[in-house]
Amino acid sequence: MKELWLANYPAGIAHEIDVDDYSTLIDLCDGACQNYPDKRAFGNYASYLSFAEVERLSIIFAAYLQHHVGLVPGEKVALMMPNMLQYPVAMLGILRAGGIVVNTNPQYTARELRHQLVDSDAKCIVVFKGTLRTVHEVAAETPLRSIVTTEIGDLFSFPKSALFNRIAQHKSEKFDSPFAIPVSSFATALKLGADEAFEPPVIHPHDLAFLQYTGGTTGISKGAMLSHRNMVANILQVSAWFGDSIDEGEEIVITALPLYHIYALTVNCFVFFHHGGLNYLISDPRDTSRFLKDIRKIPFTGIGGVNTLFKSLLGHKDFKKLDFSKLKYSSGGGAAIQSVVAKSWSTVTGKTIAEGYGLTEASPVVCCNPFDVTEFTGCIGLPLPSTECKIVADNGRPANIGEPGELLVRGPQIMQGYWRQPEETAAMLDRDGWLRTGDIATMRNDGYFKIVDRKKDLILVSGFNVYPNEIEDVVVSHSGVVDVAAIGIADEKTTEAVKIVVVRSDPDLNSDDLIEYCRSRLTGYKMPRHVEFVEDLPKSNIGKILRRGVKEKYGERITTVS
Repeated sequence: MKELWLANYPAGIAHEIDVDDYSTLIDLCDGACQNYPDKRAFGNYASYLSFAEVERLSIIFAAYLQHHVGLVPGEKVALMMPNMLQYPVAMLGILRAGGIVVNTNPQYTARELRHQLVDSDAKCIVVFKGTLRTVHEVAAETPLRSIVTTEIGDLFSFPKSALFNRIAQHKSEKFDSPFAIPVSSFATALKLGADEAFEPPVIHPHDLAFLQYTGGTTGISKGAMLSHRNMVANILQVSAWFGDSIDEGEEIVITALPLYHIYALTVNCFVFFHHGGLNYLISDPRDTSRFLKDIRKIPFTGIGGVNTLFKSLLGHKDFKKLDFSKLKYSSGGGAAIQSVVAKSWSTVTGKTIAEGYGLTEASPVVCCNPFDVTEFTGCIGLPLPSTECKIVADNGRPANIGEPGELLVRGPQIMQGYWRQPEETAAMLDRDGWLRTGDIATMRNDGYFKIVDRKKDLILVSGFNVYPNEIEDVVVSHSGVVDVAAIGIADEKTTEAVKIVVVRSDPDLNSDDLIEYCRSRLTGYKMPRHVEFVEDLPKSNIGKILRRGVKEKYGERITTVS
């Protein structure tokens, strides 16, 4: 089966990578800093950091963590901020100090943040000041012993830094409540770190680099343990897939997806950094007008996104005014790209979206279409170098060509397991290293794979996984709710939207009440958009709610009922 896809690799693409080319992520990044010291590495709001500056500042931040936080190798530090220049500096600083990065969504509610900080045993958090209130709500209940706050303009030059921070403060809710643990600004951290000697620890390839949290079949958020070797492998795999098309030190990629998402972290941040490229960071991609204004003078060569991002850009009147003459790569993942969006993108930009497939547990990329693809087919492409895929039918036998079955994946990018979740790990990873994706796929006779169905109950909202159990746990905690089932229904803007089908005990309970109840307990993309009240839910003979039955009965009905 493997020979089928290798025979159809683009010319010049290696079948295997040497994952031992770099021992750790730090080795890989230091190589880029030495090769491209004066090149721009990251940009944000027309301010830039060179590779040399990223190296210098990350070493300073690592020294701060060692001497003022007391961070020792193997301890975790959470990052909770949108895309900004401080993100790569803090991230590389944590890794240099031998720490493990815990990427955290700045939109998390207190409940979600508390779970992640407690589960990961994070000792420090670097947090965007605009979301500091959420950290304050949970800090006393977590292992945190230090907090570093940052604002959007902290690494801009003066007076631009002061202007941007003043604007951000004006827009943000004022918050100045004291913490019981030390709180330092990012500027103070760099000032203190600059006076200390950084002491590089010994870091091994199999040491953890990231605890990247993802949902699970039970709805419990789990930390996928990604080692330095896992991440290096996937960076080299994606790099090999680009082949000779990358112009070393010249690429400019628009990074609109958040760096706390594994897709942007690996494909945008690390791959292009490795090749001396510029990551131009978009802090708020939802503000499409500002987004387009920000990039209109940038000769970008690549952009990655999910279906909703591409659709949002295409829907704006100013998108067609951009100069696409330098664009070489348009990559899509995180959710299926709709064919109408792909066609429109090709018409406007002259480039076809190269759709790929991955998952957090695979660091994340597994398959991808060639970047010079000229036709959008809906396939997820071919397995990357040093990656094996197989499809297994329900009875465990290998599926035939074109026959649907569960997609299994094996390669050096596959996680070490789930943090403190041995049973969940055993359910996902077998003894031979095969990762059970839970996704149903087919393989064509040319080795191209296609996802034909998603995990049984997964709801996919704008490229983010939403797990029904988590939604149900929140809703059923309302005193007026007896039973609830959360399902996904088709939505043109977000691929799917969350619908809750509710059996209520309080006849006066309405949809507005429930949505308001959820708002303080769930991140925005997890919020129910539709509510329907019913007398009873389909159940098995042991009383288990049958989501498939719920979806069959209520999945096409989208009117909110109160």
